[in-house]
Amino acid sequence: MALERRIALVTGASRGIGEAIALRLAQDGCDVAVNYIEEPQRDNAAEADAVADRVRSLGREAACVVADVTDREAVADMVRYVAARLGDVDVLVNNAGITRDRTMRKLAPEDWDQVIAVNLTGAFNCAQAVVEGMTDRGWGRIISVSSVVALTGNFGQTNYAASKAGIIGLTKSLAREVARKGVTVNAVAPGFIDTEMTRAIPEDVAAQIVQSIPMAAMGTPEDVANAVAFLASDRAGYITGHVLSVNGGVYM
Repeated sequence: MALERRIALVTGASRGIGEAIALRLAQDGCDVAVNYIEEPQRDNAAEADAVADRVRSLGREAACVVADVTDREAVADMVRYVAARLGDVDVLVNNAGITRDRTMRKLAPEDWDQVIAVNLTGAFNCAQAVVEGMTDRGWGRIISVSSVVALTGNFGQTNYAASKAGIIGLTKSLAREVARKGVTVNAVAPGFIDTEMTRAIPEDVAAQIVQSIPMAAMGTPEDVANAVAFLASDRAGYITGHVLSVNGGVYM
């Protein structure tokens, strides 16, 4: 197993792309910390427990850890908890993200603030909490989930596109800072992926989206997870500051 004995922390890992990433890293040998956030309308704790059980069924250790990535103290506590339960974080996957879609004219300032806080500041908080330990140990992987809209823009998503474009800037800059310390920093930029979010799109709109994709299908969470697993592995040891698109050719 390519990542045996490595410890991975995946944020927003209770479902969707985060769940797929957690399981793929476990298949490659990682012990996995499954991060989630408490929400009044959903039992994320139970979903995170289910992901952790699936990790354990693959023969790896797992721990669930609740933390709001926008809260720096909570992130610091999370990293300490993971270190105590599993070991120091070797692989960080910044996957936690939200959308609050509106046109600029109708976008409430709090919807801008919240999307930037979760998607971009959250990635900063988590990276800052683990990067010193990685550089001290001389090995680490920081992989953040950006989006195709960071590269193209998208109607009604100025906040989301800005946050995901910020991820790219963060990735490239941090990659330069730690390149000589054995730590790589990369991003993946998914296109349209078959998740709960895209399943909520009206059927006729979804059909138009699929027609716009050269590969004529939406991707799967596993497609994204495979890209993350590659960047986490030693096979990608000479790749840093890179944005790997997983979009079926919708943007080239």
